[in-house]
Amino acid sequence: MAVQIINIVTYIFVLLIFGRCILSFIDHDPGHPAIRFVYDVTEPIMAPFRKIVPMAGPIDISPILALFAVQILGSILAAIVGAL
Repeated sequence: MAVQIINIVTYIFVLLIFGRCILSFIDHDPGHPAIRFVYDVTEPIMAPFRKIVPMAGPIDISPILALFAVQILGSILAAIVGAL
């Protein structure tokens, strides 16, 4: 049961980060509650990667690194909890 919850939370974070990437390509209202929610939830995950990795021209690769990190951490947590 706990492993399933970890997998679901990981999947939700992946979707939110992916959604944030899509939002960067379209015109949107940053004050809209749904968009504000996406930014508020994903910023703590993406901010450390922005500090480490500089922008590659106009391309921000921090979402890619954040996606990898979220998936790896989710897998590690699921393995640890599953082994208990």
